Amino acid sequence: MELMLLNDAGQSAGTVQANDVVFNRDFNEPLVHQVVVAYQANARSGNRAQKDRSEINKSTRKPWRQKGTGRARAGRASSPLWRGGGKVFPNSPDENFSHKLNKKMYRAGVRAILSQLAREGRLAVVEKFEVDAPKTKVLAEKLKLMGMESVLLITDNLNESLYLAARNLQSIAVIEPEAADPVSLVYFDKVLMTRAALARFEEMFA
Repeated sequence: MELMLLNDAGQSAGTVQANDVVFNRDFNEPLVHQVVVAYQANARSGNRAQKDRSEINKSTRKPWRQKGTGRARAGRASSPLWRGGGKVFPNSPDENFSHKLNKKMYRAGVRAILSQLAREGRLAVVEKFEVDAPKTKVLAEKLKLMGMESVLLITDNLNESLYLAARNLQSIAVIEPEAADPVSLVYFDKVLMTRAALARFEEMFA
């Protein structure tokens, strides 16, 4: 599989030969969907909580007598049927949202995503990517010159200058190959990786 090689101006500088095992796989949409959903579910902290009827701070006195009022029977104001009452099946703070995902399925899903990005022309390679100063404006102008507004930059050498320049840009993320995840690969319009990062991906997923 041949990937686009770009220069610092975003112009084509040839192609790079990539491993077909990683970058030339068929797109398995159900598998990719399962991988993305599992990754998002496993990131949930599960810290939400609701109260049942025993935890509601209301009087336990019977609101009115059982018979003779013409109204329905009522035992206490914390009933789940009442506004402000407790929940029948409340969410607990220790709720587990995790999905089990085999390592083989995860690797196959990432390979399918990378292959589809390459086919759609959303994946490109540069020799190296550096900024002269840790300034957001410098990085934004460099990527704008390359014609990239929403981009996931994967570099083998995430130095402090590049990290500080990118951390305040919502449409740009800079990570190392080991930190790449399915959600980020799908989310950004473009994926730009250095040649060394490309070699690292081939080493991890081949």
